[in-house]
Amino acid sequence: MIFDFPKKFRFADSHEYACPEGDLVRIGISAFAVDQLGDIVFVDLPGIGTLLEQGISFGSVESVKAVEDMNAPIGGEVLQINESVLNSPEELQNDPHGEGWLLLVKPSDASQLDKLMSSEIYSEKVSSK
Repeated sequence: MIFDFPKKFRFADSHEYACPEGDLVRIGISAFAVDQLGDIVFVDLPGIGTLLEQGISFGSVESVKAVEDMNAPIGGEVLQINESVLNSPEELQNDPHGEGWLLLVKPSDASQLDKLMSSEIYSEKVSSK
């Protein structure tokens, strides 16, 4: 399967993305990860005000196949969570790079984005799987 990853996204090895939006960063999981998981039935997200640490678990996603931890691609404070994904996990499955975003974060160190893969490199990584 061929995936189209938005150019402005940055990706962690664990398949979470960070999308810079001004001074904030939108976090989600990649379409590749969603495809690998299959039908998503439950999403667990942290509360507003939670401090994320890059590379550390911030929640989980449960599918009919598995329960997987999600790791923060960037550290920072959670300002907003996508309630619609909590109420309807299929939104994550239907549009992971759009309406299926998970968190809006105020980064503690925006330079952490530089440690993540570009969409081109990530695309090459997952296309070889």
